[in-house]
Amino acid sequence: MASTRPEQGIRYEPDDTCTPLVAIGVGAQGVLLVLAPIVLVVAVSALASGQDERYLTWAVFAALFLSGLVTILQAARLGRLGLGHVLVTGVTPNFIAISVIALAEGGPAALASLIVLSSLFYLAVGTWLPLLRRIITPAVSGTVLMLIAILLLHISFDRLQEVPSSAPAFAGPVVAAVTLAVTVGLALRGPPLWRIWSPLIGIGAGCAAAAAFGLYELELLGRAAWIGIPELGFPGLDLSAAPGVLALLPMFLVVTLVQAIKAIGDGVVVQHVGRRRPRATDFRLIQGTLYAGGLGMLLSGLAGTPPTTAYSSSSVSLISLTGVAARRVGYAMGGILIVLAVFPKLAGLLLTIPKPVMGAFLLLAIGMLFVEGLRTVARGGLDAQTALIVGLGFAIGVGFEQYDVFAGIVDPPWSLLLGNGITAGAVTAIGLTAFLNLTKQKRQRLEARLDIADLPRIDAFLQAVAASMRWSDASTERLRSAGEETVASLLQPAERESSTRAPRLLLSASPEGNSVDLEFVAASNEENLADQLAYLSEQNELPNEEEISFRLLRHYASSVLHQKYHGLDIVTVRVDESP
Repeated sequence: MASTRPEQGIRYEPDDTCTPLVAIGVGAQGVLLVLAPIVLVVAVSALASGQDERYLTWAVFAALFLSGLVTILQAARLGRLGLGHVLVTGVTPNFIAISVIALAEGGPAALASLIVLSSLFYLAVGTWLPLLRRIITPAVSGTVLMLIAILLLHISFDRLQEVPSSAPAFAGPVVAAVTLAVTVGLALRGPPLWRIWSPLIGIGAGCAAAAAFGLYELELLGRAAWIGIPELGFPGLDLSAAPGVLALLPMFLVVTLVQAIKAIGDGVVVQHVGRRRPRATDFRLIQGTLYAGGLGMLLSGLAGTPPTTAYSSSSVSLISLTGVAARRVGYAMGGILIVLAVFPKLAGLLLTIPKPVMGAFLLLAIGMLFVEGLRTVARGGLDAQTALIVGLGFAIGVGFEQYDVFAGIVDPPWSLLLGNGITAGAVTAIGLTAFLNLTKQKRQRLEARLDIADLPRIDAFLQAVAASMRWSDASTERLRSAGEETVASLLQPAERESSTRAPRLLLSASPEGNSVDLEFVAASNEENLADQLAYLSEQNELPNEEEISFRLLRHYASSVLHQKYHGLDIVTVRVDESP
């Protein structure tokens, strides 16, 4: 499966070692993308709920510190914790509305309690991910990513107009145009080494143009302290502060589920965008990013601040523009955020970057995120049914964001939550996917062992499936051969292990028109069949003995999808009826 993707220009993959200068330089560019949103989301949540400056100062410190910590955890890949890739982390704006209500009703202690409970649900999604695989599909994840990109557009264009009243009306667009021209020009036609620095050079050019128009505002920098950790600490957990606080929990859980779906999409996108040669998605890493994100949400709850989340648009744009996906960038980015947390003056300096400059940079990030959403959908296959799910989910999401459908029908804050475009689009895509699964023909199942001795049972089961579909002898033989080669392919790595007990194998067959989908669920091994099949497509040498099963499987099956989770392998094979 040769690729023509632009990620072939990746200079450093996640496991590669880049120089400290490159890591710090690219990490600083990532920080510029998330610093303003972190501070803004926390400030809006605190001030809109009537909290005092003491809480605001603490919340900004905690948010920056935890964003840095979770960014490091995502890059580090500690056991089952983390993605092992560069994943920029900040504070999610999706919780603003309900965070304001929680703070107003019960203060930081109420917000802390609700976020802690939500974090447990978020962690559970990571554990339940194998069970949710038929619902949270590439179509659902890709739809959510595209909706996020579309719904962020207005933020980008609003930034172009945020200039001092004394500046000329055209100052914002001109500054944004300079930023875009320099960044895109270097990224497309600049020397390879300059590509790494193109976003930073573009921001510098935009800042220079902004200075010429007098767009700098330095009041925030003057008020910021040089160094210090604010006093507040753990606000405690209290759900009894006000009768309405516990009633907010369902809303927190709904938004948490949307965030988890988004995180799954983030993990898929970042795995693909950071590689020179595309690989099959490793869902163990997706579970890892959910665990790290859940831990970050738990720590945010204990600190009494709005929860952290991955910024997929920032991650994708940073990697695509610079060509650097090395984990060292994640370490550098996290370290910079932690330093900024304890040195408010440095954070204040970065926040003085004019809004039109950051708006232009955000526009680049949005475009790349939308394209990655399309790619996520395409990787899962785009048949007529999937196209309908994606198209309707996307249309409803955009429509709900443009029109207040629930105004006068549902009281706030439910009207704000249900009318959110991302929530509406995600619920639509999930609902249609669930309906598609529920209305499929009844699956036939077989429990066996992943052992050569159980091949006769598996073969008899497949013959019965073919007979129930009234397939010809040629089609039946094709189905039997695909099943045999899938088991053989799963057995090869297993045979090298020292375990004396054969793993349990659950085989199910689901008819789909003139095809049948076989699903093999077994204990996990260390190699991915989809990657091995892709490798066989890229080389023409004579196969060795271990490759024969993979080649035969590719011959008999029209598609093979291998999803790896912790302790579990799920291989889905589609076999078409012979003409």
